Amino acid sequence: MMRHQFYLRFGKRWLDFCLGALVLTFGFPALALVALLVRVKLGSPVLFRQERPGLRGRSFTILKFRTMTDRCDADGCLLPDAVRLTTFGRWLRSTSLDELPEFLNVLRGEMSLVGPRPLMMDYLPRYTAAQMRRHEVLPGITGLAQVSGRNAQTWEERFRLDLWYVENVSLLLDLKILFSTVKKVLVREGIQAAGHSTMPEFTGSSHSSNP
Repeated sequence: MMRHQFYLRFGKRWLDFCLGALVLTFGFPALALVALLVRVKLGSPVLFRQERPGLRGRSFTILKFRTMTDRCDADGCLLPDAVRLTTFGRWLRSTSLDELPEFLNVLRGEMSLVGPRPLMMDYLPRYTAAQMRRHEVLPGITGLAQVSGRNAQTWEERFRLDLWYVENVSLLLDLKILFSTVKKVLVREGIQAAGHSTMPEFTGSSHSSNP
C-alpha cells in the first residue's frame, strides 16, 4: 500500500468528490422519483439513518432509502427483516437504488466510492485485530467483497477480501471495482445470502456460524 500513498491521501478523495457530485447532479431526477415512491409505499421517514463505523472506527450516520416497514409484534418489538422487507423494498435493494443517498456521505467525506462496506457498530468488539484493519480506509458504497459475491459470501470471505483491498488499494483497483459493480447491479447478482433476506449477523470469528 505504501507505493499508493499519494492516491490514498489525495487522488482517492478527488475521484470520490468528482464522481459523487456527477452522480448526484445527473441522478437527481432518479433520487426524487425513488424518494416519492418510498414515501407512497412505505411512508415516512423516507431515509433510513443509522450509525456505522467509518475511518478508524469513528461513527457516522449512513443514509439510505428506506426498504422496510415498521411492523411490530404484540409486544411492540420489530418483526424480523424477512417480514418487514416488502416486494418494493426487495426491488430497491436488488437494483441498489436504496444506496443512492450514500453519495451524500461520499461528498461529506464520511465514505468513499470504493472500500469495505460499513457494518454495524455492535460488530466492533467482535473483530479480530486483522479484521479491525478494514477501518484503516474509508468505508465504501461498493467494495472488493461486493463485486466478488455481494451478500452471497461467508463473513470470513468478506473480511479476507476487505483486508486484501486495504493492503492493495490503488486507482486501477478502484476503477476495476467500480466497473464490476455496474455489471453486478445490472445482472442483480449475489443480492442475498443463502437462506437469508439480508446478510446474517456477524457474531465473531471464534463462534461464527460461517467459519
